[in-house]
Amino acid sequence: MSPTDARTGNEAIIEQFLADGMRYMFGNPGTVEQGFLDALEKYDDFHYVLTLQETVAVGIADGYARATGGPALVQLHSGVGLGNGIGMMYQAKRGHTPLVVVAGESGVQYEAMDAQMAADLVAMARPVTKYATRVTDSSSVLRTLRRAVKIAMTPPRGPVFVSLPLDVLDRPNDEPVVPSVVPYTATAPDAATIRRAAALLSDATAPLVLFGDGVAASGAQAELTRVAELLGADAWGVEMSEVSIDGRHPLYRGQTGHMFGEVSRGIVAGADAVLVVGTYLFPEVFPDLASPFRPDARIVHVDLNSYEIAKNHPVTLGLVADPRATLAALAAELSSSMSPAAREAAAGRLRRAAERPAAPADEDSLLGAFARRLAERAPEDLMVFDEALTASGVLGAHLPPRLPGHWFQTRGGSLGVGIPGAIGMKIANPGKTVVGFTGDGGSMYTIQALATAVREGAGAKFVVCNNRGYRLLDLNIEQYWRERDIAAHAFPRSFDLAHPELGFTDIARGMGVEAMRVEKRSQVEEAVERMLLDDRPFLIDLITE
Repeated sequence: MSPTDARTGNEAIIEQFLADGMRYMFGNPGTVEQGFLDALEKYDDFHYVLTLQETVAVGIADGYARATGGPALVQLHSGVGLGNGIGMMYQAKRGHTPLVVVAGESGVQYEAMDAQMAADLVAMARPVTKYATRVTDSSSVLRTLRRAVKIAMTPPRGPVFVSLPLDVLDRPNDEPVVPSVVPYTATAPDAATIRRAAALLSDATAPLVLFGDGVAASGAQAELTRVAELLGADAWGVEMSEVSIDGRHPLYRGQTGHMFGEVSRGIVAGADAVLVVGTYLFPEVFPDLASPFRPDARIVHVDLNSYEIAKNHPVTLGLVADPRATLAALAAELSSSMSPAAREAAAGRLRRAAERPAAPADEDSLLGAFARRLAERAPEDLMVFDEALTASGVLGAHLPPRLPGHWFQTRGGSLGVGIPGAIGMKIANPGKTVVGFTGDGGSMYTIQALATAVREGAGAKFVVCNNRGYRLLDLNIEQYWRERDIAAHAFPRSFDLAHPELGFTDIARGMGVEAMRVEKRSQVEEAVERMLLDDRPFLIDLITE
């Protein structure tokens, strides 16, 4: 091969992406990335998913990575594109989504010029990533990308960022392409430590299990359920946006919430033994500053993220270990070591939980009627992305989290992930029915994702729960007023989305998506039938208030 025929960094990075199983790049093109975007055309087994704004690119990649286990590859355009994507990258960081985010820049040679679009990309990305770096030498491009993939995929997983200057990628590159190595982390504590954990939990009279997405990431759903049953312990999701226990299990009590510490305090205050798995305590916006637990509560915390153990509140025993392996060992130890009295007490708690009347489903509202009909008509393996927020309770009564990898919620506080997240799920699972729920406010952050769904033939379905406002802000300001003894009064006008009326069906059709507005119960049957009729994108504007 002559020097003029030498492979450049532009080709080399694509070969590295393919070696790591990344066959989709979700992005929005830019001039400083034109070299490798042009090179993409040479690779038939690599597909660029065009989005019309960078927030959408990150949101679709987030849904794809969560549905596949990751990693997912994102391309952003220099500092301006990175700036657009940062809000959704924050959500990926808080939710531990393994994203590999790359962005171009004009070149190392132009760094001193402070020209248009010049920015410190690494400094911009660092607060919303596990790892952020810039490649400046053409002999270390692939080495750096492999390091980024390793960091993204090593628990606690999360997004990483690599800046790829154009002139570095234009140079010849003779680095070998080898798959990235992700360390094996499925380790459990030694037998003595497992015995200690079991002893702290086994004789509890009011045990509690608090779990988060670390359980789902480990694939520990069956093990978590088994331990909860052995203890007869109610199980509450804390940092929960994926399926860690079947939502219909009698011990599953729902989620602690993410806004106010007093809610979590009310849930945990009576527990004498608490098992915490795969989550941090507590993720509220306004958390308790003092420990919400009983002073004598025995707390065992299991997580692969050592930073989160005893970060905010003391624990009795902290185990930096894989949830699945640890819960399996803990279940075996509890099975053999629990006293007959403790077994009977736990069995009694489990029986009483099974006899507990289910919370009544909202059948009277239009949302309740729609969710019930969808549950009746949808396949058993329906995939749901739930960004409905204030409507999530009603949805959960009819479409509870059940199958691992088939139900996701928003996380991290970024609005707008519902529509692109569902598209990412559908790209990852083209043969399944995928429905994304969002709100009227959240949908307008990323509504242009509908164009990508059409372009990619990704037949996800979308339901906009339209209450003509930021309803969550209404609820939160009511809490603010109560805490400060402020008399209730009209909500701020900035919370209202009724003027102008957002024409979601017209917006959808303008991007090639068929749509229907549902304002009364008599339309529900037709809406669900039309939505599930074929494998093309479809949007429903569902009036909820």
